Amino acid sequence: MTRIAIYPGTFDPVHMGHIDIATRAASIFDDVVVAVYDRPAKSLMFTIEERVALAHQAMTHLPNVRIAPYGGLTVDFARQVGAQAIVRGLRVISDFELEYQMALTNRQLAPEIEFVCLMTRQSHAFLSSSIVKEIACLKGNVNGMVPHNVIQALEIKRREREEKHEPAPLVSLRD
Repeated sequence: MTRIAIYPGTFDPVHMGHIDIATRAASIFDDVVVAVYDRPAKSLMFTIEERVALAHQAMTHLPNVRIAPYGGLTVDFARQVGAQAIVRGLRVISDFELEYQMALTNRQLAPEIEFVCLMTRQSHAFLSSSIVKEIACLKGNVNGMVPHNVIQALEIKRREREEKHEPAPLVSLRD
């Protein structure tokens, strides 16, 4: 039996922490689907098509990983692709509460699907897509935080925001 897992997220944009979790999941499962959520309840910088393309370019070195967009319930998508597990990454202790709540909810909705959390490497524990976007929009250096293709995409988005006189998305770096 082929062991299939999905690794869901918004990946707006994909960063080195995401790639680390996908790489490690790919060593555990036969097939990993990086599931890019189409309409999260948060402000996005990249379209679904852009996020899928960026993730695909960043993970081409992983032969048993594919990228796919999805909408609706994560467990429904997991069933659709035949996944036995949902993989999530944990960075900091506060992530645990949310992931635990999601795991219990998903277990209620789909008891046949396991929920697997992988701890991020210490070198990626500070990374989040929100922080990466803020640094890039404030003309900071994101080398080592995201793959090269994402650096280029962030620069294009930064210039577009400047031309439209849109403020940078703020998380905390100016405080």
